[in-house]
Order: sequence, then structure tokens, then C-alpha cells
Amino acid sequence: MPTGPDPVTADHPAADNPADAGRLPLRRRLLPVIALLLLAPWAAECSWGGFAIDDFLPVLIFLGPMYGGAALLIRETARRLGAGWPTIVLLAAAFGVLQAGLVDQSLFNSDFLDDTQYADTRAAAEATLVPGLDFSLRQAFDYVGNHIVLTICAPIVLIESFLGPERRLRPWLGRPGLAVIGALYLLGSLLIFSDSSGRKGFLASPLQLAFAAVLVLALVAVAVLPRWRHPRPRRARRVPHPLWVGLPVVVVRLGSDLTPGWPGMIIALSLSAVAGGLVAYWSSQNGWGQRHVLVAGTAGLVTAAAFAYLVPPYSPASPAAALAGDVAVTVITVAVIGGAWWRLRRASPAVPVGAS
Repeated sequence: MPTGPDPVTADHPAADNPADAGRLPLRRRLLPVIALLLLAPWAAECSWGGFAIDDFLPVLIFLGPMYGGAALLIRETARRLGAGWPTIVLLAAAFGVLQAGLVDQSLFNSDFLDDTQYADTRAAAEATLVPGLDFSLRQAFDYVGNHIVLTICAPIVLIESFLGPERRLRPWLGRPGLAVIGALYLLGSLLIFSDSSGRKGFLASPLQLAFAAVLVLALVAVAVLPRWRHPRPRRARRVPHPLWVGLPVVVVRLGSDLTPGWPGMIIALSLSAVAGGLVAYWSSQNGWGQRHVLVAGTAGLVTAAAFAYLVPPYSPASPAAALAGDVAVTVITVAVIGGAWWRLRRASPAVPVGAS
């Protein structure tokens, strides 16, 4: 929760005062909801070069209900509980396991990428198979990690950064709206589960499905613990400049593929633990603000967009369409992150938020 005043509230009282938020025009109340519904699927599947430019619109149409719906449900759950980013990250991890383990079941399907331009990654994935459950820890790290960073956290922090501090931390939807979004998410997930290009006719074993379901429930249970709803006291030491906060996230992305096999996974998991610990430590210090949250939440998106030029899309595409998609990724990424940074900088040199 905010720990101090912010000029945005004074500049836009009708938009940011909790008492007046319910009187906002319907268009303004729905704008962040629609933006998150569109940004989540784009970040999840397009921002790293997974699709050429002519596939962007179908991705938004067919995957928006599932990815966008999940991002909204996670965001609304955390804000209604009065919880911070630990809850959002844990719920994002639960969604990643749910998506890869129970919906499209890519986590357990060794043939999942065989009909794409990533078929050659199968050998590297099989080098980290978990005995008994027959899934690749490398693919689990990539699938779930990308859902945490790209599908959920980056879109939420971007849309919230465009809003004033009061709307940023308040729910956007009432119960009817939540019901609609919940139905959209379920329908979108059912579409992927039943579609030939979604689950690809594969069905995991009962043991694999039970493992994924138990892991999802465990992550959700931890995410809703009361401890995440109580801000911790600030430490006296001041936080670094916001741009430094994104460096550990970039290091995780660059260092996670240094070595194949189990040694590579040890490095990747260790780097992720150190990066998470650093961000958690910095977030408890004086001066931590929304610009720090923005950089930490979008550093992975920036890195993914930078590498989009080096990876092929899932399906073969003409060089012109692939390059146009990569350029569009750069333009969109710079526009949304730059716009959010400008919005926060115009509002205040440091927009305070609660320890998270």
C-alpha cells in the first residue's frame, strides 16, 4: 500500500480518490481491464519472437481469454486480499504449472514442439528429465518462468504504472465482472485443451496430472497466506536507482542457458534465487517506489524483446514477416514501457509503494 502522498492524486482527484473511483465513466473503468486482456497474450507469445506479425491478431483473439483472463484474476485476487507482489508471483507460478501441466500439458508431452521450429530443443530438454514423472526440468523452468515474468507480472506492472496510486492498488472489477472474466478464462482454457493445436491429442498420466494439481494447490495456498498482507517496516538503507533493480533479472535470462543439462539447471535456479532475494531485499528499503517495481517487472520483457531477432517463430514465416514481427515487438515494448516510465516520472520523482 502507498506509504506517502503522491502528486498524481492531487492532479487527478476524480481518477485516483477511492471515494470517487466508482463514479468514473465506464470507459475509464474498463480501459485497464481491456488493456491487460490484450497485453498478457501478446507478452506471453509474441514479445519474444514466437509469432510473425500476421499472427499477432489471432494470438490476441484466441489466447486473450485464457492469458488475459488469468492475469486479471490473479491481479484482482491479490488486490482484493490487500496483498502485494509475493502473492502475484506465487499465483503466477500456479498458473504456469496449471497451464503447462493440466491445460495444454506441454510439460509432460515430449512431442509438443516437434511440429514447430523448436524441434531441435528436444535433446536438451531430455537431458534434465525428472525420473518417475517424465518431465524436463529445463522446460518446466522455461515454461513456468515465462508465464510468471511475461504472461502475468510484466503486463500487470505495466498497466498499473499507467494509473494513479489509488487505482493501482484497488480492484478494478466487481463480482459480476469477475464472473465474466472467470468464464472467459475457463472457456479459453477449454478451447486450448480440446483444440488439436492446443493439447495436440496428448493426455498426461494420472500420476503426472495429480502431481501438477497438487503443486498448483500448494502454490495457491502459500500465495494466500496472511503474511503477504502485512507491510513490513522499512529499512534505513536507501534502495539503488531503479535501473539497477532490473540487472539481476537480465542476468538470470542471460545466465540460465550457459550450460546444458543438470549443471545448467543448478546455475539457472541459483541465479533466480539470488535475483529474487535481491529484489525482495531492495523492496523493503526506503525509497522503493513504483518505478523500481516497473523496472523489476519489465526487465524480463525487455530482454525477451531484444532476443526476438535471434529466435524463429513457431511456424515458418517469410523473412519479411518475421522481421516485421520483431520490429513490431521492439516498437510496442519501447512504447508501453517508455509510456509507463514517463507517466510515473511526470507524477513524481519517486512514487512510493508499500514494502513487497
